[in-house]
Amino acid sequence: MATENEDLVVELGFIEKAPTWKLQSKFFPSKVGGRPSWLALKGLPSPEELSCHHCKKPLIFLCQVYAPFHDKENCFHRTMFVFVCRDPDCCRDNDASNIRVFRSQLPRENEFYPHEPSKEVETGAESPGAGNFNYLCRVCGALGPKTCGGCKAARYCSKEHQALDWKGGHKTECKIPDGVSKTCSELTAKVLFPEYEIELEPEELEAGREKSEVEVMKEYEELLRSGQVTHQNDDDSDTENDLINMAAKETDQQFQKFRTRIKNYPDQVLRYDRGNEPLWVSSNNKVTQVPDCPGCGAPRQFEFQVMPQLLVHLKVDSAGQSIDWGTVLVYSCTQSCQQGSPYTEELAFKQDYAPIEQVMKNQS
Repeated sequence: MATENEDLVVELGFIEKAPTWKLQSKFFPSKVGGRPSWLALKGLPSPEELSCHHCKKPLIFLCQVYAPFHDKENCFHRTMFVFVCRDPDCCRDNDASNIRVFRSQLPRENEFYPHEPSKEVETGAESPGAGNFNYLCRVCGALGPKTCGGCKAARYCSKEHQALDWKGGHKTECKIPDGVSKTCSELTAKVLFPEYEIELEPEELEAGREKSEVEVMKEYEELLRSGQVTHQNDDDSDTENDLINMAAKETDQQFQKFRTRIKNYPDQVLRYDRGNEPLWVSSNNKVTQVPDCPGCGAPRQFEFQVMPQLLVHLKVDSAGQSIDWGTVLVYSCTQSCQQGSPYTEELAFKQDYAPIEQVMKNQS
């Protein structure tokens, strides 16, 4: 569970397999993939809000992080939700237009959840859920205002997901309206990312674990002089090599620092470090200006980042046409203000690895 970072300790997120029932809304999970486990069960983001800025098609749920602010009464429960477009044509270098982030928060006394945490048992795990208060899309779990014209039972967020579900099996199911379920077939559900729990643990930095700036720079300069890509000299674990392979087109000084910092936890998929500096993957295209919160005017601050290693678990890290990122950075209102809606959109930035040509130019 991500909480106040009073001691400035970074929390690292790791992928864990968990039964589906354990990832329901009432247990306030941090998780990747599947359908979102909505926090506020009413007033969900509209299909328009959950559409890609480029292609206008529905976004797919990427991950959510449970991150309460214990010093704010209305943030006793607080979750950040990240959505991304699966169309690789919408994935552009250092451009987060295909990614959208929403924040939801509740006081301890609210209309959905009991004062004390629910016991983690499978029986009754699905209730309360957003499906108790809304029609949800059978495919992605977002609001489903559209209804199948045939069975009048299947609900969808968009014509795209309705067409996808029709081909995936609803064409047959539609003939038996009483047998239509609230979720789509496994074939259709392949559009979703694999579902995992995110376990958050403090990053432990022992004395002498990190290389100094001088050591990192020296190693970096030697690599440039040799003309060799970093991972060709590497004897580290397969997990870290996966990360290095994704970054084969980039080896700059900042990336060396990035790699050194994560070396002892190469399988981390998320870093939660609210109010501090992100762990950049490149010297280029760092975020320099973050717009203030449009709701209250307060500054926004860095809250967490999604790491490139998550791409391996999403099975989208193949060469060629694929969604990709060096890191996805999430910035949120410092006051976590309530803007009259249960879901407030926040900011995502995407930093990608710089081309090696640019790195060499910067060194000349």
